[in-house]
Amino acid sequence: MLNPFDNPEVATRYEDWYSGRGRQADLLEKRLLEKLLADFPESRTALEIGCGTGHFSRWLGTKDLKVTGLDISAAMLAEAHRLNGLNYVMGDALHLPFPDRAFDLAVLITTLEFVTDAAGALSEAVRVARQGMILGVLNRWSLLALKHRRSGKPPWNSARFFGPWELARLVRIAAGARFRAAHWRTTIFPMTGVADLPLPWGGFIGLAARLTDN
Repeated sequence: MLNPFDNPEVATRYEDWYSGRGRQADLLEKRLLEKLLADFPESRTALEIGCGTGHFSRWLGTKDLKVTGLDISAAMLAEAHRLNGLNYVMGDALHLPFPDRAFDLAVLITTLEFVTDAAGALSEAVRVARQGMILGVLNRWSLLALKHRRSGKPPWNSARFFGPWELARLVRIAAGARFRAAHWRTTIFPMTGVADLPLPWGGFIGLAARLTDN
Protein backbone atom coordinates (compact mmCIF):
# COMPACT_ATOMS: atom_id res chain seq x y z
CA MET A 1 0.00 0.00 0.00
CA LEU A 2 1.30 3.45 -0.90
CA ASN A 3 2.13 5.80 1.93
CA PRO A 4 -0.50 8.59 1.74
CA PHE A 5 2.00 11.00 3.27
CA ASP A 6 4.30 10.68 0.26
CA ASN A 7 1.81 12.87 -1.61
CA PRO A 8 3.23 16.44 -1.63
CA GLU A 9 -0.32 17.81 -1.70
CA VAL A 10 -1.15 16.01 1.56
CA ALA A 11 2.10 17.28 3.10
CA THR A 12 1.58 20.93 2.20
CA ARG A 13 -2.00 20.87 3.55
CA TYR A 14 -1.23 18.87 6.68
CA GLU A 15 -0.68 21.81 9.03
CA ASP A 16 -3.92 23.50 7.90
CA TRP A 17 -5.97 21.14 10.08
CA TYR A 18 -4.19 22.27 13.25
CA SER A 19 -4.85 25.93 12.56
CA GLY A 20 -8.41 25.34 11.35
CA ARG A 21 -10.94 22.65 12.23
CA GLY A 22 -8.48 20.84 14.46
CA ARG A 23 -7.40 23.81 16.56
CA GLN A 24 -9.41 22.81 19.64
CA ALA A 25 -8.32 19.17 19.40
CA ASP A 26 -4.71 20.27 19.05
CA LEU A 27 -4.92 22.35 22.22
CA LEU A 28 -6.45 19.45 24.17
CA GLU A 29 -3.88 16.97 22.87
CA LYS A 30 -0.94 19.19 23.78
CA ARG A 31 -2.38 19.83 27.23
CA LEU A 32 -2.59 16.08 27.81
CA LEU A 33 0.87 15.43 26.38
CA GLU A 34 2.33 18.10 28.64
CA LYS A 35 0.92 16.26 31.66
CA LEU A 36 2.60 13.09 30.45
CA LEU A 37 5.92 14.88 29.97
CA ALA A 38 5.81 15.75 33.67
CA ASP A 39 6.43 12.03 34.34
CA PHE A 40 9.96 12.54 32.97
CA PRO A 41 11.36 15.65 34.69
CA GLU A 42 14.96 14.60 34.02
CA SER A 43 14.53 14.12 30.27
CA ARG A 44 16.63 16.32 28.03
CA THR A 45 16.43 14.61 24.63
CA ALA A 46 13.55 13.20 22.60
CA LEU A 47 13.08 11.39 19.32
CA GLU A 48 9.72 11.93 17.65
CA ILE A 49 9.12 8.91 15.44
CA GLY A 50 6.83 9.71 12.53
CA CYS A 51 7.23 13.45 12.99
CA GLY A 52 5.57 14.36 9.70
CA THR A 53 5.75 18.11 9.18
CA GLY A 54 7.27 18.56 12.63
CA HIS A 55 4.13 19.93 14.24
CA PHE A 56 4.70 18.18 17.56
CA SER A 57 8.49 18.20 17.25
CA ARG A 58 8.41 22.00 17.24
CA TRP A 59 6.12 21.96 20.28
CA LEU A 60 8.35 19.50 22.14
CA GLY A 61 11.26 21.80 21.46
CA THR A 62 9.55 24.49 23.55
CA LYS A 63 9.59 22.11 26.56
CA ASP A 64 13.34 22.24 27.21
CA LEU A 65 13.98 19.17 25.08
CA LYS A 66 16.54 18.71 22.36
CA VAL A 67 14.36 17.10 19.70
CA THR A 68 15.15 14.95 16.69
CA GLY A 69 12.31 14.25 14.29
CA LEU A 70 12.22 11.15 12.10
CA ASP A 71 9.90 10.33 9.22
CA ILE A 72 9.87 8.02 6.23
CA SER A 73 8.18 10.53 3.91
CA ALA A 74 10.40 12.89 1.94
CA ALA A 75 7.42 15.15 1.23
CA MET A 76 6.55 15.54 4.91
CA LEU A 77 10.18 16.15 5.87
CA ALA A 78 10.54 18.79 3.16
CA GLU A 79 7.60 20.62 4.72
CA ALA A 80 9.12 20.18 8.18
CA HIS A 81 12.39 21.74 7.04
CA ARG A 82 10.49 24.60 5.43
CA LEU A 83 8.64 25.35 8.66
CA ASN A 84 11.51 24.97 11.12
CA GLY A 85 15.21 24.18 11.27
CA LEU A 86 15.09 21.35 13.83
CA ASN A 87 17.12 18.20 13.36
CA TYR A 88 15.04 16.03 11.02
CA VAL A 89 16.13 12.61 9.78
CA MET A 90 14.66 10.32 7.15
CA GLY A 91 14.15 6.83 8.45
CA ASP A 92 11.82 3.90 9.06
CA ALA A 93 10.05 3.46 12.42
CA LEU A 94 10.72 -0.27 12.11
CA HIS A 95 14.48 0.18 11.65
CA LEU A 96 15.54 3.29 13.55
CA PRO A 97 19.01 4.53 12.51
CA PHE A 98 20.13 5.16 16.10
CA PRO A 99 22.00 3.12 18.72
CA ASP A 100 20.39 1.67 21.85
CA ARG A 101 19.38 4.22 24.53
CA ALA A 102 20.21 7.14 22.22
CA PHE A 103 17.43 9.37 23.60
CA ASP A 104 15.78 9.95 26.94
CA LEU A 105 12.32 9.72 25.37
CA ALA A 106 10.81 8.12 22.31
CA VAL A 107 7.63 9.92 21.22
CA LEU A 108 5.06 8.64 18.73
CA ILE A 109 2.09 10.91 18.04
CA THR A 110 -0.44 9.76 15.45
CA THR A 111 2.19 7.38 14.11
CA LEU A 112 1.18 3.85 15.13
CA GLU A 113 -2.01 4.24 13.11
CA PHE A 114 0.04 4.32 9.90
CA VAL A 115 2.90 1.85 10.40
CA THR A 116 2.67 -1.66 8.98
CA ASP A 117 3.83 -3.27 12.22
CA ALA A 118 2.81 -1.41 15.39
CA ALA A 119 4.47 -3.97 17.68
CA GLY A 120 7.72 -3.68 15.75
CA ALA A 121 7.65 0.12 15.90
CA LEU A 122 7.12 0.02 19.66
CA SER A 123 9.98 -2.44 20.11
CA GLU A 124 12.28 -0.09 18.21
CA ALA A 125 11.07 2.85 20.30
CA VAL A 126 11.88 0.91 23.48
CA ARG A 127 15.33 0.10 22.11
CA VAL A 128 16.36 3.73 21.55
CA ALA A 129 14.75 5.16 24.72
CA ARG A 130 16.50 5.43 28.08
CA GLN A 131 13.69 6.69 30.31
CA GLY A 132 10.43 5.99 28.54
CA MET A 133 7.91 6.60 25.80
CA ILE A 134 5.04 8.97 25.19
CA LEU A 135 2.34 7.91 22.76
CA GLY A 136 -0.50 9.86 21.24
CA VAL A 137 -3.00 7.72 19.37
CA LEU A 138 -6.51 8.26 18.03
CA ASN A 139 -8.90 6.11 20.05
CA ARG A 140 -10.73 3.46 18.05
CA TRP A 141 -13.69 3.66 20.46
CA SER A 142 -14.21 7.39 19.93
CA LEU A 143 -16.61 9.28 17.70
CA LEU A 144 -13.59 11.00 16.14
CA ALA A 145 -12.11 7.72 14.91
CA LEU A 146 -15.52 6.62 13.62
CA LYS A 147 -15.81 9.86 11.65
CA HIS A 148 -12.37 9.38 10.12
CA ARG A 149 -13.09 5.75 9.19
CA ARG A 150 -16.38 6.64 7.54
CA SER A 151 -14.82 9.46 5.51
CA GLY A 152 -12.87 6.97 3.37
CA LYS A 153 -10.39 9.75 2.61
CA PRO A 154 -6.61 9.64 2.81
CA PRO A 155 -4.78 9.30 5.04
CA TRP A 156 -7.53 7.79 7.22
CA ASN A 157 -8.53 5.14 4.69
CA SER A 158 -5.23 3.39 5.42
CA ALA A 159 -5.19 3.93 9.21
CA ARG A 160 -5.46 1.35 11.96
CA PHE A 161 -6.94 2.61 15.22
CA PHE A 162 -6.25 1.33 18.74
CA GLY A 163 -8.13 1.31 22.03
CA PRO A 164 -6.44 2.30 25.30
CA TRP A 165 -6.20 -1.19 26.81
CA GLU A 166 -4.92 -2.66 23.55
CA LEU A 167 -2.31 0.10 23.37
CA ALA A 168 -1.21 -0.48 26.96
CA ARG A 169 -0.88 -4.23 26.30
CA LEU A 170 1.27 -3.63 23.20
CA VAL A 171 3.53 -1.30 25.17
CA ARG A 172 3.97 -3.80 28.00
CA ILE A 173 4.86 -6.58 25.54
CA ALA A 174 7.29 -4.37 23.61
CA ALA A 175 9.02 -3.18 26.78
CA GLY A 176 9.41 -6.69 28.18
CA ALA A 177 11.72 -6.79 31.19
CA ARG A 178 12.32 -3.04 30.90
CA PHE A 179 8.67 -2.21 31.64
CA ARG A 180 8.28 -0.18 34.81
CA ALA A 181 4.87 1.49 34.69
CA ALA A 182 2.35 3.02 32.29
CA HIS A 183 -0.78 5.11 32.50
CA TRP A 184 -3.13 6.67 29.99
CA ARG A 185 -5.81 9.31 29.68
CA THR A 186 -8.02 10.45 26.81
CA THR A 187 -9.06 13.90 25.68
CA ILE A 188 -12.65 14.99 26.04
CA PHE A 189 -14.22 18.25 25.02
CA PRO A 190 -13.99 20.49 28.07
CA MET A 191 -16.74 19.89 30.60
CA THR A 192 -16.66 21.94 33.78
CA GLY A 193 -13.01 22.69 33.11
CA VAL A 194 -11.92 19.06 32.63
CA ALA A 195 -10.05 18.39 29.39
CA ASP A 196 -8.89 14.78 29.85
CA LEU A 197 -9.78 11.79 31.99
CA PRO A 198 -8.94 8.05 32.16
CA LEU A 199 -12.04 7.25 30.11
CA PRO A 200 -12.04 4.64 27.32
CA TRP A 201 -14.06 6.65 24.81
CA GLY A 202 -12.15 9.96 24.58
CA GLY A 203 -10.94 11.03 21.15
CA PHE A 204 -7.17 10.95 21.66
CA ILE A 205 -5.21 8.57 23.90
CA GLY A 206 -2.14 9.90 25.64
CA LEU A 207 0.00 7.18 27.22
CA ALA A 208 3.23 7.49 29.20
CA ALA A 209 5.39 4.41 29.76
CA ARG A 210 8.39 4.42 32.08
CA LEU A 211 11.30 2.09 31.34
CA THR A 212 14.15 0.75 33.41
CA ASP A 213 17.58 1.62 32.08
CA ASN A 214 19.13 -1.82 32.22
